[in-house]
Formats: sequence, structure tokens, C-alpha cells
Amino acid sequence: MEKKFRRYDLDWLRVIVFALLIFYHVGMFFVPWGWHVKNNVIYDWLRWPMLFLNQWRLPILFLISGMGTYYALSYRNLFQFNIERLKRLGIPLIFGMLVIVPPQVYFERLAEGQFSGGYFEYFPSEAFVGIYPEGNFSWHHLWFLPYLLTFSLILSPILIYLKRKPSRFKNWVAKLVHRPMNLYWFIVPLYLLEALVEPFFPITHALIDDWFNFTSSLVLFFYGFLLLSTGDVFWEKLERIRKRALFIGITAFIGLLIIWQFEDGYVVHFTEAFFKVTNFWSWILVVLAYGAKYLNKKSGLLSYCNRAVYPFYILHQTITVAIGYYLMNLNWGLLPKFLVLTIGTFLGSWIIYDLIILRIPLLYPLFGLKTK
Repeated sequence: MEKKFRRYDLDWLRVIVFALLIFYHVGMFFVPWGWHVKNNVIYDWLRWPMLFLNQWRLPILFLISGMGTYYALSYRNLFQFNIERLKRLGIPLIFGMLVIVPPQVYFERLAEGQFSGGYFEYFPSEAFVGIYPEGNFSWHHLWFLPYLLTFSLILSPILIYLKRKPSRFKNWVAKLVHRPMNLYWFIVPLYLLEALVEPFFPITHALIDDWFNFTSSLVLFFYGFLLLSTGDVFWEKLERIRKRALFIGITAFIGLLIIWQFEDGYVVHFTEAFFKVTNFWSWILVVLAYGAKYLNKKSGLLSYCNRAVYPFYILHQTITVAIGYYLMNLNWGLLPKFLVLTIGTFLGSWIIYDLIILRIPLLYPLFGLKTK
């Protein structure tokens, strides 16, 4: 059996990116885009830092998830891996849809004037009537879980074969990444999806009709597995390319800012698609490279955060929406509301995690936790 070498930088990056997700969802309260509850004052300028973050935060999560799958298959057979995925992704998803998400829809219905009354007048009699957005039943921010579960189940036979059997394809990938700039060849499938599929299938997070988001996320998940299978070669080349990738990422994002000023058309669309995939792929390489350089260190704080990140992810948006509902019509400025939402979300998630979930082992499976 292959020995498992833990990369602490990937654990840190997983924690950091999920923490950024909390800031991102707090930001959604203030920007012009649709969200579950909205502030009484919208700050248009906030869309630009949000757009920058939105370009790469989810792609890198799917990539890191693929890398984690490579390690998980080191000590599990196909059956064990799929059972473990069903437990760690399926159970929290079902629990989240039944218990965690309904309060979000409740506060949204209150804010939109579509329901009046207390929560237990809404739950459970109204909470599971129809599919969101027309109805109330939804997985909301937990959409990441069914996608990841589906990818794992679909690809697991291929991944376990690539993991344990020599293949020309695997050798070809290893040879490809020997030249650092060859890492940019990985954007070709992503570009084709962005240019040719995205116009016909807008992102819905509904799984069954979300073909662009589904396929591009699947490719990134597979990339994570594939790149890690090259061993030290990938990390060595990342070290050599990180400064160039940073320059390319900055340039590509500036290019996007310019392109977004033009009206859409075929030329604009195909050009935008190129800059989008170049941009987010560059930032993925940058984040991985600097993480490998500075974050590959074990610590007690990392152990705590790495275990807490999944429950935080499950809990956080419900807390943000609940606090946002009571803040939305107050005549406060951006900073006070942003601080209350951010601190309240982190603190609320931590209190529930540390003082309740950790102390009741029966709750562990509902939040994807393993027994220590």
C-alpha cells in the first residue's frame, strides 16, 4: 500500500477558501446581484472585489477536492471509497436540506412579503412545499455537496484505475508538466466549455440541468487528482511558475475588467471566455504555489480549523441570512453592518460547532465529522 504523505498546505488552503466563502456571502448582502435577503442600501463598487474572488474560489475548491480524492484512494478500495463519500457528503446534505436550509428560505419569504408568521408556522408545513425558487425546498449553499458526491461516484472507477495501474495517459501528463508553462495547456478544455457550453446553460446549481457548471467543475475535480498523481514534479514546477502565473493572472483580470465594459457579441464572448479561464487558472496556480511555499506546516490551529471547516460551511449561510434579515432595514453604514454580519456569522458558527456539535458525538455524521 502506498504511504500517505499529508500536504498541510492543501488543508490550510481548504480552510482559507471556505473562510473566504463566508466573507463572500456577507458581501452578497450588499451588492446588486440577487440574494436571499438584501441590504436597504446597495454598494455597486463592491461588485469588483467580489467578481475577482468569484473567478477562482469555487474552481480551486473543486481542484483541491480532487487532490483530496487522490489521497483518499491510497487506503480505500472502490467500495470503501464510495460508501465513505455517501456518508460524508450524502448525510450532511440530507440533514442540511431538512434542518439547516429551511430557515434561510423562511427569512427570504418574510423579506419578500411572501409569508408572515413565526418560524414554526412555516416549518414544517410550508418548508417542503415545491422546489425553490417557486417552492421552498432547496439545498441552497449546500449545492457543492451533491456535485462533489456525483463526481466522486462517476469518476471513482477511473480514478482508482489511474491511481494503482501504470498507464500511458498518466505518463504523458507527468511528462507534460515537466515544462512549467505547459501547465497552461490545461485551460484548453476549460476554454471550450466556457466558449461553447456556457452560453446555452447558465449556472443554476440544480445539478440536473446545470451542464456548464457541472462539466467545468468535473474537469477541475479531475485535474486535481491528475496533477497530484504526478508527485513532486507538479510542486517543483509550481515553484518555478508562480511569479509568471501571478503576472498572467493580474493581466488577465485587467483584461476582463476592460472586456466587461463592452456589449456582448460573438467576438466579445470568445475573448471574454479566454480571459476568464486564463485568469482563474492563473490564480489557482498562484494560490497553490504560494501555499506550498509558506503553508505546508503542521500546527494545532490547523488541526482544529481543518476539522471545523465542514460544519462551518454547513452552518454559516443560515446564520448570515438570519442576521441580515434583522439588519437589512436599519440605517447603519456599510462598515457596521459588514462587521456585525461577519463577526456574527463566525461567532455563531463557532458556538454551535464547539459548544454543541463537538460535545454530542451523535451529531458528528450530520456534519460530516469523523470520530477523533
